Amino acid sequence: MKNFVTLLILFSLQYLTAQEKAPKVSLSLEQTTLEQVLGEIEQQTGLHFFYVEDWVKGTQVTANYNEITVSEVLEKLLEQTLLNYYFLDNNRVVITKSNIIYDQLPQGFFPDTSKIAAERPKETKEYNPVFYTQNKSPKATSKTIFIGKETQTSGTGFFNLTGQATNQQTGEPISNLSIIVQGTTIGTVTDINGNYNLRLPAGEHLLETRSLGNEDVVTRLVIFSDGTYNLNLKEDYELLGEVLVDSNQAENVEDAIGGTEDIDISEIKNIPLVLGERDVMKVAVTLPGISTTGEGSAGFNVRGGKTDQNLILIDDAVLYNPAHFFGIFSAVNPFTTGDMTIYKGNIPARFGGRLSSVFDITSKDANTQKFAGEVSVGPVTSNVALEIPVIKEKSGLLLGGRSTYSDWILKNLDDESLKDSEASFYDVIAKYNHKFSDKTNFKATGYFSRDNYSITSDSLFNYQNLLFSMKLNHKFNDKNDGSLILTNSHYNFDIDYESEYNNNFTSGYKINETEVKLNMRYLHNAAHKFDYGISTKLYNVHPGKIEPVGSGSIIEPFEIPKEKGLESAIYLADNFTVNNKLLLSGGLRYSHYAALGEKNQKVYEEGLPKSEATVIDTIHYGKNEVMETYGGPEVRLSARYLLLPDLSLKLSYNNAYQYIHTLSNNTTVSPTDTYKLTDKNIKPQRANQYSLGLYKNFNNNMYEVSVEGYYKESDNILDYKVGAQLFLNENIETEVLQGEGRSFGAEFLLKKTEGRLNGWLGYTYSKSELKLDGAFNEQQVNNGEYFPANYDKPHDLSLVANYKLTHRFSFSANFVYQTGRPVTFPTGKYYQNGIEYVLYSDRNKFRIPDYYRLDLSFNVEGNHKIKKFAHSFWNISVYNVLGRNNPYSVFFVTEEGEVKAYKSSIFSIPVPTITYNFRF
Repeated sequence: MKNFVTLLILFSLQYLTAQEKAPKVSLSLEQTTLEQVLGEIEQQTGLHFFYVEDWVKGTQVTANYNEITVSEVLEKLLEQTLLNYYFLDNNRVVITKSNIIYDQLPQGFFPDTSKIAAERPKETKEYNPVFYTQNKSPKATSKTIFIGKETQTSGTGFFNLTGQATNQQTGEPISNLSIIVQGTTIGTVTDINGNYNLRLPAGEHLLETRSLGNEDVVTRLVIFSDGTYNLNLKEDYELLGEVLVDSNQAENVEDAIGGTEDIDISEIKNIPLVLGERDVMKVAVTLPGISTTGEGSAGFNVRGGKTDQNLILIDDAVLYNPAHFFGIFSAVNPFTTGDMTIYKGNIPARFGGRLSSVFDITSKDANTQKFAGEVSVGPVTSNVALEIPVIKEKSGLLLGGRSTYSDWILKNLDDESLKDSEASFYDVIAKYNHKFSDKTNFKATGYFSRDNYSITSDSLFNYQNLLFSMKLNHKFNDKNDGSLILTNSHYNFDIDYESEYNNNFTSGYKINETEVKLNMRYLHNAAHKFDYGISTKLYNVHPGKIEPVGSGSIIEPFEIPKEKGLESAIYLADNFTVNNKLLLSGGLRYSHYAALGEKNQKVYEEGLPKSEATVIDTIHYGKNEVMETYGGPEVRLSARYLLLPDLSLKLSYNNAYQYIHTLSNNTTVSPTDTYKLTDKNIKPQRANQYSLGLYKNFNNNMYEVSVEGYYKESDNILDYKVGAQLFLNENIETEVLQGEGRSFGAEFLLKKTEGRLNGWLGYTYSKSELKLDGAFNEQQVNNGEYFPANYDKPHDLSLVANYKLTHRFSFSANFVYQTGRPVTFPTGKYYQNGIEYVLYSDRNKFRIPDYYRLDLSFNVEGNHKIKKFAHSFWNISVYNVLGRNNPYSVFFVTEEGEVKAYKSSIFSIPVPTITYNFRF
C-alpha cells in the first residue's frame, strides 16, 4: 500500500501537465468496438493506451465526436462501462477496471490534517476513495471480486449488491441460501429463484454462504457502486441431516411483511403424516392461523376466512381444488415442488382476487447437467419425479406423477355400506426450463389431476384440475428486471348417476380462467426497490347442467347459462429503507371487474327480498356486453421497526376485493360446491385486515419466537338461506344472503431450527363470526346477530418435533389439538296440520367434540456418501397413535319417531405405514 501511495505522488504533477496539453480528436463511429476506437485515438494523437484486452471486448460504440479532447471522449466512451482512465504522462494512458488511480491524497488521510486542510486551495477537489488491504483475505476465501465502478465519491454511502445462487452441478437456482457479511449483522436469504439483494457500505467485505447440501464459500468483495455477483456453488452431501434448514437467518425479524410462512420441502420429509404421504399442504395446517374444518376435509381457513378466499398458485396458475381422496391428500406433488410461501397477513400488491391468503407454490427447475430423479413407494400411493437434461447447462424437463391404489382401504372398513365403494386419484406435472442467457430464461408448466370416487352404488363422482403456465424472465440491467406470464386454469366436477329406474343422468359444472400479467422490478437505489405491473384475467363459468343418460331416461336436459367476467388490475409497490431500524413496504393495487354477457339479468324491487314475486324486469345483455362493473383501490401497507438487532415490531394493513364466490350449504367443503361470479345481483366480497406482531430470535438465530395479533372485517360474504337449493338453480341470488364477517385472533410460534431436537410449536386463539341481517325475517339468520362461522375453532395447537439420534436415525412426532367446529342441533319437534317437523337450534349454536391426535414416526436416512447411485430414506410411522375417535361430522336421523344423533369419523384407529424413498 505504501508503494502505491508513493506512485500516486510521483505521477500527480505529470498528470496535471498532461491534462493541460490533452489533444483533440474527431471520430465517426458506427458499431465500432471499443478496442478499435482506442486504436483510432492512438493514430490521431500519438497516445498509447495500456489495458487488458478482455476488458474492452464485446463493447460497441455508435457516436460522432468533432474536435473534442481525448478526456471528453474517454468520459463518454467509458460512462456505461466499469472502466476508468488515467493519464500517466503526455503519451501514455492507463485503463483500469472498477477502481480509480488518484493523483492526490484525500483530506484526513494523515492523523493531523487541520493545518493542511486550512491551507488547501478552495478549488481543490474532494475525493472519497475506497481503500482495501490485499493481504486481509482469510485462507478460506477463494477469490477477490470488484463490484461496480469507482467514482470520486464512491467511498460514501451504501450500494445494492444483487445476484443469483445456482447449483454448479445442475444449474438449478438455490433457494433459502443464507448469505451473510462477516463481522456485521448484515445478511439475507435467496428467494425461490435463487435471487438475493444486499445493501452494503462501500469498501471491502467478506461474503459468506451457508446452507445444507451446498458448500460454504467465503468471497472477498470490494464494493464501489451498485452491481451484481452470482454464486455458483458445489453440492456437499456431507452436510445433510437436519430437518429444519438454518437458512432464514434473521429474515423473520428483519423483513417488513408479517404473517408470512416459508415452507422448504426438505424440511417436511420426517414429519409423520397419514398413510406416509409427504404433504406440503398438510404441513401448512400445523402453522398458526391456518386450519381446516376437520380431518378429511378439503380447503383451508386462514385467519377466519372462507375456503374460497385463498389464492392457491402453482407456478402462477390457479389451482381450484387442492385436495385428493376426500381431502386426506393434497393435489400438490411434493417431489416436484421447490418452495411454498404463504401470505396470510399483508399480501404483496402483485397478488389480488382473494381476501384471506396466497399460497404461492413454485415447482423445481429441472436438472440441466445430469439425469436425476426421486421415487416413493407406500401402502396407498406411489410417486415418481424425473429430471431430464435437454440441452446441457441450458434446458431441462421435469416430469412428475402420483397415483393411488387406495380401494383396499374402503373394502376393509367396518362400515358395510362402504365396502362396495371406490376411490382413486392421480396427478401428473411437467415443467420445461430453458436458459437463453444469463439475463433471459423461459419456463413452462403443465399440470393435470383427476379424482374418481363412489360412496354409494348408484353414483360416480369425478373432478379434475388442469392448468398451464408460461413465464419469460428477463434482466434488462442491474436495476431492471421483469416477467411476462400467461396462465390458464380449468376445473370441472361431474356426477354420473345410474339406478334401476328410468332417471339415469350426468350432471356437473366447470370453470375456466385465462390470465396475462406483467411483473416488473426496479432497483432505484439503496433505499427504494419498486415492484410494478399489470394483469388481466378472463373468467368463464358454467354453473351447472344435467343431461339424461340412455334413451329411456325421464330426466329433462337443463343448463344454466354461462357466466363471464373480466378482472384487471394495475399495481405499484415500494420497499423503502428509511434508516437502519425502520423499513416500510407500501403498495397500491387498483382492481376493476366487469360482468359480461351474454345473459339475462333479473331486476328486483328495491328494499324487498329477492324472489320470483319481487322481479320487476328482465334485461338481456348481448355477447361480451358489460352488465355491471365494480372495483376500487387496494392498499397494502406494512412496517418493521427494529427495537433491537434481533427484536422487531411489525404492523400492517391491507384491503382487498374478491369477485368470485363459492356456493355451499354443507358444513364442510365438498367437491359439489359450485362457483358464482359477481354480477348485478351478487356484489364482490371485500375485507380489511389489521395486524401487529413482535418477532424475536435467540441464541444466534437458533430459536425464533413470534406473537402476532390480527383483526379482519369483511363485507358481502355469501351464505345460504335456510333450506336453500343451490345446485342447478338459475336464480341463485334468491337462495343466498350477503352479510358481514369479522374475525380476530392471536398467533404464537416457537421454532427451533437446529440441533438434535428441532421443530416448532404453534398456537392460535381466534374467533370467526358472520352476521346476516335484513329488514325481513327471511333475510336474517339468528335474529340478525353475529354467530360462529362453520370454520370457527377458537383453540388450535400444533407441535412438530424431530429428534436426531445420529445423522441417519431420528424420531419425529406431530401433535394436534383443536376446538370442535360449530354445528346446528335439533332441539325438539312439533306438529302442524298433522305433519311432524323438527325444530332446530340457532345456526351453529353447538359444537362437535374437540379434536386431538398424536402421530409418531421413525426415520432412517441412507448413508451420506457422495459417490453412490441413490440416496434412500425410510419412514415408519403411526398416524393417530392414541386411537382417538375424532368426529368428522355429526348428523341426525329420525328412527321410529325418535331423532337420533350419529357421528362419523375418518380414522378412529391407529394407522401404521411404511414408506420407502430414494433419490438418484
